[in-house]
Amino acid sequence: MDYKPFLDYINHYISLTEAEEALLLSKVIPRSYLKHQFIVQQGDVCKSANFIVSGCTKMFYMDADGQEHVVMFAIEDWWSSDLGSFITQSPADYNVQCLEPCEVIQFTYENLEELYAEIPKLERLFRKIVERAFVASQKRIVRNFSLSAKERYQLFRTTYPKIDQRVPQYMIASYLGITKEFLSKIKRELAKA
Repeated sequence: MDYKPFLDYINHYISLTEAEEALLLSKVIPRSYLKHQFIVQQGDVCKSANFIVSGCTKMFYMDADGQEHVVMFAIEDWWSSDLGSFITQSPADYNVQCLEPCEVIQFTYENLEELYAEIPKLERLFRKIVERAFVASQKRIVRNFSLSAKERYQLFRTTYPKIDQRVPQYMIASYLGITKEFLSKIKRELAKA
């Protein structure tokens, strides 16, 4: 597996020495997943934090009626895990499933804790990642209350153009909290405008 995209991502936020890079890479687990394979399933403990080298995942909640609710998508240079389950090592609320064949770099909870002790600036990096995820989650909640479905879709397309082209429309509709039929109607309206 090519570790360069991962190291470039890390070095965008913090500078690592060659020895620190070597230690970091000694603690990662490269893993390949097939399309439709699960990285974590609802009810299981999330065993890894996953950096996407290539591919696309979706995180979703399956309700008691079997209805899927997409919470997020992740593509290259993003992280994809049930973070709450990973941090607390308790059963996952969400599923993480590959929408394409995926190459990921994984950290176990134990390896990440060891790395924090050995390379303290990594803890700062992961704190920044979690902070950004929290802010994005908070903004999404506000947008869901304050924007129309059409505005949410336009914002999704603008913010995540690479995802809009790679993910089935019914999943985008689920992410937006609307039906696929309503999304089709919105797309027709936008095409006419």
